[in-house]
Amino acid sequence: MSPRHAADPAPRAVRHARRLRSHRVARAVALLATAGLSFGATGLAAAYVNIENNISTADISHLTGDRPQDSAASNPDDLDAGQPINLLVMGSDVRDGENATIGGDVEGMRSDTTILVHISAERDRVELVSIPRDSHVDIPECERGDGSTTRARDTRFNEAFSLGGQSGEVTDAAACTIRTVQSLTGVAIDRWVVVDFAGFISMVDALGGIPMCIPTDMRSAEAGLDITAGQHVLDGPTALALARARKGVGLGDGSDTGRVERQQQLLAATVNEVLSKNLLTDFPALYRFLTAATRSLTSDPATGNITTLAGLAYSLRGVPSGNIHFMTVPFTPWPGDENQVEWTSDADLIFERIAADEPVVAQAPAAGPTPTEGTDGTDGTEGPPGTDGGTGTDGTGATPDPSTEPTVDTITPDDVTTVCG
Repeated sequence: MSPRHAADPAPRAVRHARRLRSHRVARAVALLATAGLSFGATGLAAAYVNIENNISTADISHLTGDRPQDSAASNPDDLDAGQPINLLVMGSDVRDGENATIGGDVEGMRSDTTILVHISAERDRVELVSIPRDSHVDIPECERGDGSTTRARDTRFNEAFSLGGQSGEVTDAAACTIRTVQSLTGVAIDRWVVVDFAGFISMVDALGGIPMCIPTDMRSAEAGLDITAGQHVLDGPTALALARARKGVGLGDGSDTGRVERQQQLLAATVNEVLSKNLLTDFPALYRFLTAATRSLTSDPATGNITTLAGLAYSLRGVPSGNIHFMTVPFTPWPGDENQVEWTSDADLIFERIAADEPVVAQAPAAGPTPTEGTDGTDGTEGPPGTDGGTGTDGTGATPDPSTEPTVDTITPDDVTTVCG
């Protein structure tokens, strides 16, 4: 049974992001000039090679099936200039090496976190859609790198990663997940990345921790979480425990969807912390962060290329933080099992908009000239994209029709409480 034609739940009000201050999402490309001043040409080259060598890359396009549409450009200077990017982020709990020490030695591969990250062609918004691991979906037949093939089945979504990974290769696990997401959503996946326990911990610690206000005492023996209510700066192990915790004290009903909400809060707080760091003028700090963030990644070749990452980061420098939306695929309980969910028709609307590179929800005004100034020196009738001289919120100047708006709860970095009181 396809989850994309399930009955809708009771309508909920759309929660749009508040318009608050604009942030620079990433300033990384200018690090090249700063690095030259800090280290000189020899030091910069060594740093570049060291960081890029941290990332394991693999081309798995021959395993992911036909793309619903080709949304990636092929430009040697900027691979994605003027094109939307759909990046699939998979959190792996593969338990070997350092990860076994952190999460326990368990056979097999699982992915409890899958997020579709959509970056608009105009680089004026980012939408992150979490896919519940317990979604009841149709997983297609998946080919592995060794020539073996899994059979198609209807089961929990996170089985795709596990089935592909039965070969022992994380690239096969990623390929089957990508194939499944593309078949369910009609969205072409341009980039992908798999991050494990050790990499997440190192990334958080490289930032100096993540400030958060914890609303209640939380304890989970299984996840290793034990934290009191109040103001905290989460170190890497504590942040990972919060992201993994599902059942225990202060964790709600113990559902996976409750865990997804906490993960989104944590990621939004992480974005806030990244934005608050002056990495542009502190290359040693940026180098430490990139080293930590990339040391445990497996990705496609483009995402594993530091030049490509820096160019993408720089292109996002003007996106308002109110246009960074975290959301979860709309769902309702699956009748066949109360522990599984199925997607509603609102999911169709979300993915149709992502595939067409249209805003899922109303957008905050882009940074730039005021509505009365415009960019052509006139009265603003040809102002920045998405403002149309100060009217409209959908990037065209037209007011969206509420009857066609998806019912989806979203949060932005501005919505996250990082300081108590």
